[in-house]
Amino acid sequence: MVIAVDVPSGVADSGAVAGAVLPAHLTVTMGAPKPALLLPPACGAAGRVEVVDLGLPLDPARVAVRRLGPADVADLFPWPRREDHKYTRGVAGIWAGSDAYRGAAVLACAGALAAGPGMVRYLGPVASVRDHLPEVVTAPGRLQSALVGSGIAGREAAESALRAAAGHGVPLVVDAGALEALRDVTGPTIITPHAGELAALLGVPRAGVEGDPATAALDLAAARGVSVLLKGPVTVVAAPDGTLYSQDGGTPWLASAGSGDVLAGILTTLLALRQARAEEDGGSLGAGDLAAAGAAAAWLHARAGKRAARASGPGAGGPLTAREVAAAVPAVLAALPR
Repeated sequence: MVIAVDVPSGVADSGAVAGAVLPAHLTVTMGAPKPALLLPPACGAAGRVEVVDLGLPLDPARVAVRRLGPADVADLFPWPRREDHKYTRGVAGIWAGSDAYRGAAVLACAGALAAGPGMVRYLGPVASVRDHLPEVVTAPGRLQSALVGSGIAGREAAESALRAAAGHGVPLVVDAGALEALRDVTGPTIITPHAGELAALLGVPRAGVEGDPATAALDLAAARGVSVLLKGPVTVVAAPDGTLYSQDGGTPWLASAGSGDVLAGILTTLLALRQARAEEDGGSLGAGDLAAAGAAAAWLHARAGKRAARASGPGAGGPLTAREVAAAVPAVLAALPR
């Protein structure tokens, strides 16, 4: 058995790995988890992590990376109140899908519905969405968040959808086909690329992003003024001010087509719920709020995937579909502490 003390040798604070690293079965660290124990790819060499409390004062202002747990997600989730109606719960608008990727529209809407909005408005071109999800509204109207990009084919369609969504002045989730069409950002925006898409946006090789995902996400967030949710085995979420989250706990079975569409839908609903509450106080969400919601959505998505796969540990469980991930979200929410 290999036991590492503090961190495995050869890992950097950013999560990058320098040269050969002897993977540990157990890492014992002091005071608090070090960034390398939470950030990919270094965290993959840490094994099980145990923190020894030395009673040292920890300054919250100096936190390098955050990881949400069930209680944090429960605190971030706006639970329904007796006096709520569909507009105070939040309306999520979705521009997704195309003739080539009709399923993306259905899956994004399914993810959004599963997270408990007041309403989902589907404003894309796939007419059959309501055949699969009769709860979805297809008439235009008031929104409190918007998703653009999942399954959209072609630059012109992506730019048109982005203009329409941005015109509502609500927090934006930009995914997949709309990423390269994103230019001037005028409002709170979170993008949801995988490593290849983030590499294209930065103009660097994919291997560079995979070797140091946290730095890549932080670089793009600072350069574009958007929050970045970088999808992967460990999801990294970066805000323009340098706030960083790292969310783990899913199952490898989530690496399947449509899974990201469900995640984008979940995130869009979380933003709609939080925007609706902010509007009650005369405010709106900022970049930090979007990053926190991104981390919470990643947590929900990972746990729903694990539940759908009936997984009890890394690699456990069986195959799943994106529809099954969406279907598992309500049970994950119901199990949160309140």
